[in-house]
Amino acid sequence: MHLETVTIEKPEAVNFILGQSHFIKSVEDLHETLVTSVPGIKFGLAFCEASGKRLVRWSGTDETMIALAQKNALAIGAGHSFIIFLGEGYFPVNVLNAVKNVPEVARIFCATANPTQVIVAQSEQGRGILGVIDGGSPLGVEGEEDIAWRKSFLRAIGYKAG
Repeated sequence: MHLETVTIEKPEAVNFILGQSHFIKSVEDLHETLVTSVPGIKFGLAFCEASGKRLVRWSGTDETMIALAQKNALAIGAGHSFIIFLGEGYFPVNVLNAVKNVPEVARIFCATANPTQVIVAQSEQGRGILGVIDGGSPLGVEGEEDIAWRKSFLRAIGYKAG
């Protein structure tokens, strides 16, 4: 068995969701879930088929996000994995629970805009995702000033009330 890290390639501001599913139907079900959760959402989705033709299946509403999803899905190459790239201004917090509730979705590895590496195992059978490295390691523990900043920031962007 060989281990590899695959760096997710994307613009800095773009968020994505990386997960695992179990059926080709996931492509259409995830598409429907995203467009009904956030009308007008811009996204691209790619799914690595694990049997049959073993193609990267795809869908989406934005050509740039679709191309990112296809490129990164091919680089990861792990059976039944999927990746969803959200256009700028769209965030996982608005769709993540809906994505998790798609019956075929088995797990979510991450939902982030951070620089991310995917840890992939390669065997004679194929490839699988072992986990992810999402962003950097902590540099310390927040203090009172940091807590105040966090609370103020969440209110300023509308995620917490006054």
